[in-house]
Amino acid sequence: MSASRRGLQGSRLRFVRGSQLVIDDVDLTVPRGAVAALLGANGAGKSTLLHVLAGVHAADGGSLGFDGDDLLALRRRARAQRIALVEQDAYTPGGLRVDHVVGLGRIPHQSAWGGDSTTDQAVIADALDAAGATALATRRYDELSGGERQRVNLARALAQQPALLLLDEPTNHLDIRAQLSTLALLRQLADRGLSVLAALHDLSLAAAHADHVIVLGDGRVVAAGDPVEILTPELIRAVWGVDATVLQHPTTGRPLIAFAPIASVASDEPSAVPVTAAP
Repeated sequence: MSASRRGLQGSRLRFVRGSQLVIDDVDLTVPRGAVAALLGANGAGKSTLLHVLAGVHAADGGSLGFDGDDLLALRRRARAQRIALVEQDAYTPGGLRVDHVVGLGRIPHQSAWGGDSTTDQAVIADALDAAGATALATRRYDELSGGERQRVNLARALAQQPALLLLDEPTNHLDIRAQLSTLALLRQLADRGLSVLAALHDLSLAAAHADHVIVLGDGRVVAAGDPVEILTPELIRAVWGVDATVLQHPTTGRPLIAFAPIASVASDEPSAVPVTAAP
C-alpha cells in the first residue's frame, strides 16, 4: 500500500476504566478511501473504542497512527483537524441555530480571535448540503427530531473537514431512506479519500456498504476482514447469540442476513467467540 493509502493504523490499543480493562490490545486498520464497519453486541466496547481513536479518552497503551503520523502525540487541536466523531448524543449548548451548531465544527481551524470567515461559511453550507440538512439551517437544534439532529451532527463533523470520520450508530433514529442516503454519503466521502469507521448494529447494512468489518467482543477484536468472509452464521451465533442464514443479495451480490426467530427469552447465551481475524 502506498503512503497515500495508509489511513488509520492502531496496534495493541488499551483503555482502562477504573479497574476494568474495557479495550484490550485492539489492532485495527482503516485505509484511506475505505468504509469500515465496527460491529459487536451491546457492551462490546464499540463506543469506547471510537472515543479512544478520537482522543476523547486517552489510551492506556498501544500505538495509533494516521498516514504514518503518531496521533497519540498530537495536541487536541491538531487531532481535531484530522479526526471528526459523530456521536449518538452529542452535547450541544441550548438555544443554538442549526447553522451555528454546524459552525462549531470549524473551531479547530480558527484562530482564538477569529470568527467565521467567508471560507468557513462556504464549508458550513457545503456540509449542510452533503448531510441533507440545508432546510434545517435556521431552526433551533433543540427543537429537532432525533433523525434531524443526527443529520446535523453529521454536518458538524463534515465541517471539520476531517481525514478520518468516526461515527457511532449514524443510522440511529433514521428511516430507511435516510439510512441508505447516509451510508451512500459515507461511500462518497471514502471515494474522495477519507477513512470512514462507523459503529453499526444492522449487520445487513454493514455487509451491504462496508469494505471491511471489525467485530468486537468484550473489548477485543475477534474477527476482521471482508464482510463476505467474516459475517458467517457461525460468527453471528458466537457473537450475538442468534441463528442466521447468510444469503446473497440478488442485485449487489453482497451478503444479506436473515435472522431466525428466537424461541424464548431464556435462549442460550452466546458461546465463546472464536478469533478469526483476516488480513
